[in-house]
Amino acid sequence: MSERLSPFQNVLQDLILASQELLGELTLEVSPQAILKTMTLLRDQLGFETLIDLAAVDYAAFGKAEWKTHEATSTGFSRAAEPLDPTSLDLENPKRFAVVYHLLSLQNNTRVRVKAYLSLEHPLIPSISEIWPVANWYEREAFDLMGIVFDNHPDLRRILTDYGFVGHPFRKDFPVSGTVEMRYDAALKRVIYGPVEIEPRVLVPKVIR
Repeated sequence: MSERLSPFQNVLQDLILASQELLGELTLEVSPQAILKTMTLLRDQLGFETLIDLAAVDYAAFGKAEWKTHEATSTGFSRAAEPLDPTSLDLENPKRFAVVYHLLSLQNNTRVRVKAYLSLEHPLIPSISEIWPVANWYEREAFDLMGIVFDNHPDLRRILTDYGFVGHPFRKDFPVSGTVEMRYDAALKRVIYGPVEIEPRVLVPKVIR
């Protein structure tokens, strides 16, 4: 057991499923069912009084890239590169979805990252908004963009997309250009939805050496 992990192991004990220390950052993996107890102990016994950030992750395209940076030239940008093949996505990965929490202890001048992998069929995890009220909007963002459901959240509804938006745009299987196109119709004097007319393409940055 590393010296940095030791205090967490002493307090959290068997709540920690796995741990990793890389580039000076400690990551703890816990189960969704243990997230409330874990966060409460981290706040009350280990001094992590601040939730810095909360984000959802989709690992369906982990390790894959649309940008072929090793082919970079010395001029400008290359347009219309081949997008990532949808069939290459690992949509059945049991660890496809995760919620990641970044915590800060001001009194101990230290940070820790907590990660919980969710069920593929029902990506559900308890809300921590009662532990850190700032999590309210973070969780709404993760719900809106990634479709993660936070149980017992006081007001779980979309926060960035339109009320009538269908799908979750940060999921790897969501088309880059979206599923519908929105525009203002001067004759009807209102916003209308229609088929997407933009052809998806990827802009590839080229390194100028």
